[in-house]
Amino acid sequence: MAKLKLDLHDIFNKGKSIDAELTRVINEAVDKGIKLVEIIPGKGSGQLKKKVLRFLEQKQIKTLYHRIEKDSKNWGRLFVHFKKK
Repeated sequence: MAKLKLDLHDIFNKGKSIDAELTRVINEAVDKGIKLVEIIPGKGSGQLKKKVLRFLEQKQIKTLYHRIEKDSKNWGRLFVHFKKK
């Protein structure tokens, strides 16, 4: 199964860059028909993960994917599952 991976460690403190990268990876997954995107906000204080979840909950973004899975073994990682076309 093809998947995309986005590691946010390098841009954790750059709000606009984070939104731009999240938008890019979501659009790429939709355009290429990729079923899974792994997003790594890291563990840290949890603020970046909350920012990512808020981004994914936006109405215009939420319509693009099927569900979000929080990794039970690594809470610094999220999986975004896309609808099958």
